[in-house]
Amino acid sequence: MTDAVESFRAYNRAHTRFAGVLKPRYMGSAMGVIEARLLYEIAANQPVLASTLQEMLELDAGYASRILRRFEEQGWIARGRGADARQRPISLTDAGHAAFAELDEATREETARKLEPLGADGRAALTRALDSARLLIAGEAEPWTLRTFRTGDMGMIAARQSILYDEGYGWGRGMEVLIGEIVTDFIRDFKPGREQCWIAERAGHMLGCVFLVEDKGVARLRLLYVEAEARGLGIGKALVDACIDFARAAGYAKIVLWTHTVLTSARKIYAGAGFRIVSTEVHDEFGKPEQGETWELDL
Repeated sequence: MTDAVESFRAYNRAHTRFAGVLKPRYMGSAMGVIEARLLYEIAANQPVLASTLQEMLELDAGYASRILRRFEEQGWIARGRGADARQRPISLTDAGHAAFAELDEATREETARKLEPLGADGRAALTRALDSARLLIAGEAEPWTLRTFRTGDMGMIAARQSILYDEGYGWGRGMEVLIGEIVTDFIRDFKPGREQCWIAERAGHMLGCVFLVEDKGVARLRLLYVEAEARGLGIGKALVDACIDFARAAGYAKIVLWTHTVLTSARKIYAGAGFRIVSTEVHDEFGKPEQGETWELDL
């Protein structure tokens, strides 16, 4: 928790400098940052009630009213009919639209100027990181999607799974070697129509994956994993279902997989899909004794 708190505070300090939040006037306008944000919310949500704006931005009612009064005096907003001032929907006038457009364009141009030195790759990485941070902080339920693999995925899969298995189970180098071999074999010997890899992602961020490969004429499910932040969303089941549907369409008679007794979440998914354990064995390939399990599903 301490690391997360300090990291978040450090980001806030960097962002307030970047966005000019501490300056008395926002983007060289006559408005402070709160006034500019209030104008933005009116433009984005009009017609909107003053009470709604106050709640959205967590503003003191009197403070919000004073800002709105100034907007009205400048001819930027107009109020519709209502029982009282707080119940009269607010919309931008032509002058208000012009003021907002000017401020919005200045913000875009200044942001683009500051991001230009990052280059295309840096801006893409920043976009992914900011989307992930926004979803985590706001608790937004942006939908996740499944897609097939593309260039660059194998390296990310190998790195992420190696880290997770080492952090969670201490499987270290032995597991990393195995994962590296699996993804290398897959991408080198890929058989279209007989093999596939699916990626679950949200806002460009990988949330999990699974492979289906051909092994001596039998379909083998490999490297199923789901990030901790995405568990409980049905991603694991969707990945396994994708394997089963693909294997059936490809004409396989059965799917086999190798897992471990300690991987309880994955085992529940396999059992729910109809797989059954056909053998168990203890090994020490990952530096300590672990019970491995072979499961099968007849198609």
